[in-house]
Amino acid sequence: MINSVKYEKFPIADLSGLREELMQSGLDSWQAADLISAFLSGKGYGVSSHAARSAASRIESVGCSIQVMRDEFEKLALVM
Repeated sequence: MINSVKYEKFPIADLSGLREELMQSGLDSWQAADLISAFLSGKGYGVSSHAARSAASRIESVGCSIQVMRDEFEKLALVM
């Protein structure tokens, strides 16, 4: 029998903290991209600067929900 425990790359608690920081800090898209890059690096993932800026813009444009952030990070994170 196969164990079907799903590994969560980006726990909701971590995403919630990042979301609050992004929403309350008043960062521009370049600074938000740096914060996203640092978050992903801290989780062991790589990310290109250009991709992080694009993701920051998309997240900002659709309201910065936890699910949107998770979806963007799933596409963005490069395994190191």
